[in-house]
Amino acid sequence: MSQLRLDPLTGRWVIIAGERAERPSAFVSRRLPVEGDPGRACPFCPGHEDIGPPALESYGPGGAWQVRVVPNRYPAFSGAEPMVVTHLGPIFTQAPASGIHEVFVLTPDHDSSWADLSDAHAALVMAALRDRMAEHAAIPGLRYSQAVVNSGREAGASLSHPHGQLMSMPFVPGETASEMAGFARFQGNCLLCAAIDAEEEAEHRIIHADDRVVALTPFWSGTPYEMLLIPRQHGPHLYRASDDDLAAVGRSVKLALSVLRANLGDAAYNIMFHSAPYRVSGDYHWHVHVVPKVTTRGGFELGSGVLINVVPPEQAADELRAWVAAPA
Repeated sequence: MSQLRLDPLTGRWVIIAGERAERPSAFVSRRLPVEGDPGRACPFCPGHEDIGPPALESYGPGGAWQVRVVPNRYPAFSGAEPMVVTHLGPIFTQAPASGIHEVFVLTPDHDSSWADLSDAHAALVMAALRDRMAEHAAIPGLRYSQAVVNSGREAGASLSHPHGQLMSMPFVPGETASEMAGFARFQGNCLLCAAIDAEEEAEHRIIHADDRVVALTPFWSGTPYEMLLIPRQHGPHLYRASDDDLAAVGRSVKLALSVLRANLGDAAYNIMFHSAPYRVSGDYHWHVHVVPKVTTRGGFELGSGVLINVVPPEQAADELRAWVAAPA
């Protein structure tokens, strides 16, 4: 029987309907080519650095970069114009899309993935993300940074070389505002600190846990094999996290992608890093969402905003945990 489960971060209901996974072709591996012109030189590969704009930051030993940060050539946010709202009529409201849009190239290896990085390299990616967020946080007028990694055309990637994006903007987007409201609604201590305690006691949905990070399939998962990575150290801002916690989250992302690949094959996925707005404190707890793109939203989901998950998170955790425990 299907269940309704409440996502306490956003206040939205999701439907857990495991029997629907029995439909033919319930899950899809990535099918669409990422790049429209595969013969074009990759701007993120070593030796092609002159194709795009100069690097903002490079990380790596001996002058050979391992992680590289560059401006996005087609930015969604750009310029330093103040966010002044203009009303053009009773229903027409606009404002300039000021801000910063950067790309962080995860590795020089075109055919690699975060799952293939060494622990030290994964820590370097997190350090780069921290450094850029910290720089953006000091810029007047900017309020929030959203970091993402899109892998596969189905997940929104336009280049196959492993990379992520950092977008810093002069407003707080709706998803973050919903999560902040979820923390405010929660009666007690921090919502995600409580989630760690409850999940460790239940033991149903934890994929991996160490002394710094817990990786789990949340009770309210809206999509199959969705994962939530929560640092144990409470803190609202990713860019203020300790080096050890950032390195641990980098390893946890690597593990999450490795078990997804082992269980689902070459599935597209999105990674979303959620951190509090710059000048907000309180009970918000920064975290990471890992969402594989193995199903397509139908008309009911698009029309109602209610997600249907055909793999109960308890089942997903069992399957993914088995790959964590499997010998290399």
